[in-house]
Amino acid sequence: MAALDCDNVNMEPDVEMLSDEELEREAEGFKEQGNSYYIKKDYSEAFNYYTKAIDTCPKNASYYGNRAATLMMLCRYREALEDSQQAVRLDDTFMKGHLREGKCHLSLGNAMAASRCFQRVLELEPDSGPAQQELKSAESILEYEKMAEIGFEKRDFRMVVFCMDRALEAAAACHRFKVLKAECLALLGRYPEAQGVASDILRMDSTNGDALYVRGLCLYYEDCIDKAVQFFVQALRMAPDHEKARLACRNAKALKAKKEEGNKAFKEGNYEAAYVLYSEALTIDPNNIKTNAKLFCNRGTVGSKLKKLEQAIEDCTNAIKLDETYIKAYLRRAQCYMETEQYEEAVRDYEKVYHTEKTKEHKHLLKNAQLELKKSKRKDYYRVLGVDKQATEEEIKKAYRKRALMHHPDRHSGASAEVQKEEEKKFKEVGEAFTVLSDPKKKSRYDSGQDLEEEGMNMGDFDANNIFKAFFSGPGGFSFEGNSSSGPGNFFFQFG
Repeated sequence: MAALDCDNVNMEPDVEMLSDEELEREAEGFKEQGNSYYIKKDYSEAFNYYTKAIDTCPKNASYYGNRAATLMMLCRYREALEDSQQAVRLDDTFMKGHLREGKCHLSLGNAMAASRCFQRVLELEPDSGPAQQELKSAESILEYEKMAEIGFEKRDFRMVVFCMDRALEAAAACHRFKVLKAECLALLGRYPEAQGVASDILRMDSTNGDALYVRGLCLYYEDCIDKAVQFFVQALRMAPDHEKARLACRNAKALKAKKEEGNKAFKEGNYEAAYVLYSEALTIDPNNIKTNAKLFCNRGTVGSKLKKLEQAIEDCTNAIKLDETYIKAYLRRAQCYMETEQYEEAVRDYEKVYHTEKTKEHKHLLKNAQLELKKSKRKDYYRVLGVDKQATEEEIKKAYRKRALMHHPDRHSGASAEVQKEEEKKFKEVGEAFTVLSDPKKKSRYDSGQDLEEEGMNMGDFDANNIFKAFFSGPGGFSFEGNSSSGPGNFFFQFG
């Protein structure tokens, strides 16, 4: 018996080739199973069976159309678009294929391409209600796009957000519309919303340069400049021609550098240089509200150091306009108000601070401002005598001597009734001032802000002439007496 020649034996089994008819039947079976799962809303399984049908009969347009419908339900619009386009390439009269292609274009925000698809459906079936309705949606999106473009140019970012919200109702998968909305939300200062939109896009497409730019923009506007630069750089890596990311990156770096130069000059005590540097930083990007608020406050601090108090108040006010929650700006402005004796304004700022942050320090600052306000509304006896608050007992006496003689009624007896009345009032005030400031106990209470009348010291119960006579009648002094024989207004001093 001859040996078996293994090298010449074909060990592979015979493959039974299926006829075209049998392949079509098998493909139809897969399609029917896909339909069954589609009806049950098990779109993943439906997709698998439609794919088997396509693999079995790749020239059947309806299989691609069915799989496109399934992909649309799975929100995989780009893949659905490819399948629907393949369907109409295989059969240009396949109306459902054109309709699905149009819906995919619409969902992805390409309203022009969508319109062409719906118009083709209407050529095949002029009375198609779905095509007519979808065509109207496409036309609406085109109109919203035009409105948004005009709104962006006019910096009417609320209008842009409104338009994009309306457009996204029909174009839910359009990243371009979402990014534009997110950018405008950031420009409106609605950073959490903007970041949310951008993050949703990045979860689906981590290489989306526009979404990376918006994430960086939010961080930049929240004064997280270092992190912002990282996102801008990443956006430029994904899209080297992204001009907005390039400009934002340049501004962020310039703003950080100029602000740090200003801080360094301030710490070194070079306030004039710091003032100039902060001013230069404020010109870099007017849109960066949070950083500019800090720059205004920093410049206000420098202004207060340079004794430019009104300018400092204005800078702090600008900071607060940009950021109404900026406690440091309120505190700095209140301090400047105190130094310029604008106590009502200081109290208002300290109240705002204390209601926001109820700390012991803020409570103390508020009480002190309220005390100074109360003191400012009563007569300023130091001003009446023309002395400062550190005046000595001797300086107070000297000031009284001068002012009492200046305003004594007899000195002005020849003046008009109006002038006499005014001088008499001033004479009385001088007496009040001396009565309080020459008495250590009264002076202490006055300086501490206590109401002297509440303490039982009625300032209306004394006679200014008696105080005058008592002051000048002492040894070494002189007394004042009227001389009626010399006529009204004449007087002489009699030394003791």
